Amino acid sequence: MPDPAALDRLHAECEAFVRESMAGDAAHDLAHIRRVVHTAARLAEAEGADPWVVVPAAWLHDVVTVAKDAPDRSRASRLAASAAAEWLRQRGEYPADRIPAVAHAIEAHSFSAGIEPQTVEACVVQDADRLDALGAIGIARCYATAAALGSRLVHPDDPVPGPSPSRDLDDRRFATDHFYVKLLRLPETMRTAAGRAEGERRAAFMRTFLEELARETGA
Repeated sequence: MPDPAALDRLHAECEAFVRESMAGDAAHDLAHIRRVVHTAARLAEAEGADPWVVVPAAWLHDVVTVAKDAPDRSRASRLAASAAAEWLRQRGEYPADRIPAVAHAIEAHSFSAGIEPQTVEACVVQDADRLDALGAIGIARCYATAAALGSRLVHPDDPVPGPSPSRDLDDRRFATDHFYVKLLRLPETMRTAAGRAEGERRAAFMRTFLEELARETGA
């Protein structure tokens, strides 16, 4: 079993590899990775998950990025898992018997991939990544992604459609629709108790934001 100093080295080496390898957008940058790592560490402690799997999986979950509007977007997590596994094998010091668990946790983190997590470590990494799509940072990331895709902020005639919309939602064209298409549904997908509790807290903040947005836009 590696000692704590080895875990610290793994953190540092993973971050260095991510800095060299990733080319994510504003919503999937190094700051996002660091937040996911921090959240995953807290969830891992609460759930009794293996940090030697959670740490590299959280650091490397977006080491290969594919644009949100790319046709092969659903393959992004598999590509990242393959790149992470190869890097860990080449690193030498990392325990080879944990590499499949790291790869699975990376593959299963993605919403679009639709892969069911089979381990507590995969559940932790998936929850940590989804939590970063909620709350204040989730709002910021939502609109940053919309800007990158050329989406409008709101529908001109129905800015804040609410949970029972009177029109078809289109989150590719209108960023605020994405709250109702996906984001506010994330807490119910959380796999860990701590993740669900934090997800509900962050979703409540987003609902408050949407209420204010509705007031300001006359919705």
